[in-house]
Amino acid sequence: MNYRNGRDVLPPSLLKELQKYIEGELIYIPKKSSERVGWGVNSGTRQMIERRNNEIYDLHCNGHSVEALTKTYHLSVESIRKVIFKKRAEREADAVNQNMSARR
Repeated sequence: MNYRNGRDVLPPSLLKELQKYIEGELIYIPKKSSERVGWGVNSGTRQMIERRNNEIYDLHCNGHSVEALTKTYHLSVESIRKVIFKKRAEREADAVNQNMSARR
């Protein structure tokens, strides 16, 4: 988020109106909701967590215990289980969708 001077971006009449409510302070003006991106999209955090969760699921499928995964990824048992259940459901849904596409 960049700081921009109101004199540079606002019409004088709007600037005067805003100065009635707030003067000499920073104000955040959010994007329109239709233009907002999802959490972690710009920073890459969402993709990093998705990769991590895929790794957790793959390791679990290859015999690693939930307890071992908690130590490796520094997550709680419940968090590891949520990842495994979610990934299992996603992959099962993908398999069903692929089967339906192949039948067409």
